[in-house]
Amino acid sequence: ADAEASTKLLQQPSFSLPTLFTVEYALARLFESFGIKASAYIGHSMGEYVAACLAGVFSVRDGLRLVHLRGQLFEKTQKGKMIGVSLSEEATRAIMPLGLSIAAVNAPELCVASGPSNLIKVFGAELSQRDIDWTPIHIDVAAHSSLLDPILEDFRRFCKTIDFKAPQTPIVSNFTGRWLHASEATDPEYWVKHLRGTVRFSACVETVLESGSKVFLEIGPGRTLTTLTAAQKTKARHCVNSVPGRLRRGKFPRPPR
Repeated sequence: ADAEASTKLLQQPSFSLPTLFTVEYALARLFESFGIKASAYIGHSMGEYVAACLAGVFSVRDGLRLVHLRGQLFEKTQKGKMIGVSLSEEATRAIMPLGLSIAAVNAPELCVASGPSNLIKVFGAELSQRDIDWTPIHIDVAAHSSLLDPILEDFRRFCKTIDFKAPQTPIVSNFTGRWLHASEATDPEYWVKHLRGTVRFSACVETVLESGSKVFLEIGPGRTLTTLTAAQKTKARHCVNSVPGRLRRGKFPRPPR
């Protein structure tokens, strides 16, 4: 019963996002203690807060405050749905119903559509009729969609209280898909746009590969980003995940020998 109650609690964004932030930040510092230091950072949606914190854009305390508020605000939005679509961004936009948003472009032929549940249902039926692969994403928040518009002002107001600094380590912006400039990182409005705008993860990976980096280490549970990185047009030499989706008791990363 306690495990069930804890699991249910962790499904709430105001608990799940700070928990994920804490795990990812701690894992990154653990790998640094092993001597594995990142030359650049990429996040994915909430993961960019971890990347920015590691890059010195804001403190751990402020990072936790940001993601906790993000979770609280998500819980106030109208419930919606998200689906993964096996099409390019252009092809997805051409056939998705008005009122949906492209939440993420994860690979050249893989997007995420987000918005009101009824429109997602209509879109899913249309995709099935066209024999196009799609996958439901099992959360009740329509992230990076118009359903977030009512919470943006509250988030903007809070961001203005954060002491943002220029990155000390290069970091790629989900919002632009290019390197995050100091003028963006220190602008509260950037983080509002980041919350609402499309996650351009595919472009982020290409930007890092253009710099000559070839090894990607996924920090966090599972291998979702490892799989997405391997699906890009330009191939990384190595894509490695750090922990499985579910840790078995006593199974933790070991330092390199």
